[in-house]
Amino acid sequence: MGIEQNWAGNFRYRAVAVEHPASIDEMRSLITRGGQVRTLGTRHSFNDIADTDGTLLALDRLPIEIEVTDTVDAVRVSGGARYGDIAPVLEEQGLALANLASLPHISIAGAVATGTHGSGDRTGSLSSAVRALTIMTASGEIRRISRGEPGFDGAVVSLGALGAVLDLTLDVEPTYQVAQFVYEHPKWDAILDDLDAVTGAGTSVSIFSTWQRTDAADQIWVKQRQPDARSSDRAELAHRLEAEPADGPRHPILGADPAAASDQGGLAGPWFQRLPHFRLEFTPSAGAEIQTEYLVPRADAVAAIEAVRSLADRIAPLLFVNEIRTVRADDLWLSSSYGTEAVALHFTWRSDEPAVRALLPALEAALPASARPHWGKVYTLDGADVRARYPRWHDFAALRNDFDPERRFVNAYLQRLGL
Repeated sequence: MGIEQNWAGNFRYRAVAVEHPASIDEMRSLITRGGQVRTLGTRHSFNDIADTDGTLLALDRLPIEIEVTDTVDAVRVSGGARYGDIAPVLEEQGLALANLASLPHISIAGAVATGTHGSGDRTGSLSSAVRALTIMTASGEIRRISRGEPGFDGAVVSLGALGAVLDLTLDVEPTYQVAQFVYEHPKWDAILDDLDAVTGAGTSVSIFSTWQRTDAADQIWVKQRQPDARSSDRAELAHRLEAEPADGPRHPILGADPAAASDQGGLAGPWFQRLPHFRLEFTPSAGAEIQTEYLVPRADAVAAIEAVRSLADRIAPLLFVNEIRTVRADDLWLSSSYGTEAVALHFTWRSDEPAVRALLPALEAALPASARPHWGKVYTLDGADVRARYPRWHDFAALRNDFDPERRFVNAYLQRLGL
């Protein structure tokens, strides 16, 4: 097969072959024939984490399986399925996930392996919903590991280093509705004066800024589970931030067509149609873009935002939008929110990778030393620096040695990290 590029077009895979197995047996045959190998989901990573000098195994032709457990509190799904594929099926059965990312277009295995998240002070990353997962190793062995078993906390956010994730079992709960509210031009000083109050104003809160101005952000999106008991809290918050309700639908990127965005204006709807920022049937975000993200402990969040503000004159010309949101702490070894309530600073950049990469060292130096880069996005920190920010890194390396002693799933990205 021909060499492919990633979703945003900023990275072209160097693999010598791209295969599209249509069954688990075919995947086993491709994995066990030897050589370096990696699996490829919806190609939404912006760096070479999914690449290999050998064979890429794309998951797009494997059957999509969605099976609710007998206890009706979990669902087993195939790794290549997208969140947008499984959400309507769960809704039909009166079930829901606790959270979704801003894009429903991403594969479940890829999102989990990279620690991708949605937003909410009391909501964990997408990886934290994993109850069990099934991995095919380089030898063709199928290994299933469940929450509470030794090594499980290392196997979830795995960077693709352990093997091919065939399926995952995710926690589910009864379905619910969400309403979304958008406020414009909140003042930065008021936001930073009590960031906890801002991020706690709804089930999920996102602050968007182009950094064209440093006195005010552009928008705050508040997603709230229904029934809503926080309307007075939101009104008080908007008043304190000197923000006004948007007078119509908005896109996170100023000036972009809001038709691609999920419904706003307080109109309640199903969880999977409100928690993402974007609709499944549209191209999300800017499309042609580069993304970077750093997660910092909540205690360092104000300092991190101030660091970004200090570089606004350099950031703004390259930026589509910066989004700030929160993630609950978890115990997953390579999760960016491992051991800490986290605040995420996400940057959607214009498609000028040389200029973005030239800026990132200054941004990374200005951020607190606790900042952990998102595994699937562009960053320039060196491997030793990244490793030092994960207390269980050596435990993960040992787990990798157990699952892949011949290092068949290792690629240049993992080598830079010391694996």
